[in-house]
Amino acid sequence: MLFRFLILSDEVDDFRREIKIDSEATFLELYDAILDCVGYTKDQMCSFFICDDDWSKNTEITLIEMDTTSEVDNYVMAETKLEELLEDEQQKLMFVFDYMTKRAFFMELREIVPGQNLDKAVCSRSIGLAPEQFVSFDDVDIKGITNEIGEDFYGDSEFDLEELDKEGFEGLGDIPADDPFGDERFLINEYPHCSARPYRSW
Repeated sequence: MLFRFLILSDEVDDFRREIKIDSEATFLELYDAILDCVGYTKDQMCSFFICDDDWSKNTEITLIEMDTTSEVDNYVMAETKLEELLEDEQQKLMFVFDYMTKRAFFMELREIVPGQNLDKAVCSRSIGLAPEQFVSFDDVDIKGITNEIGEDFYGDSEFDLEELDKEGFEGLGDIPADDPFGDERFLINEYPHCSARPYRSW
């Protein structure tokens, strides 16, 4: 079974990534695919969070095992398959890549494709430059950081995820409905490093 994820940033309006990955892959493989497609280094602490429809964080999947006395299950990326925690389309996730400033990518499981498999994750679409991996802590408005996503998420109260469906991205024309991943304009062979972009706290 195949999972197709849409990845967005609240820092860069025109940033889009889509990743196709096998449902039996681990969260560590998804972690690698995300960092590869945005050109980030892999020497920082990161976590996935399974979120509800309002982007409230629920289950955390950590890069390394964390010491905890909590009764809540402790999930580690290398030991947890995607299909163990993801079952439904439109499931929302956060990928926190900067713990100091709580910066994250916002993800949605856009499509589940039965009967297809992948040996390795693929970045099937790439639009725009990723936000810079590191920002100065002094440049971040700590008071503006919250764990809740308000109606102005993405800087537009009228933002509609449905505008980013598989039939096309704005300004790039239509993609054949029978093969939404076949357009060569979105195939990625290299992962250029991102350039500095302004940070917008959430």
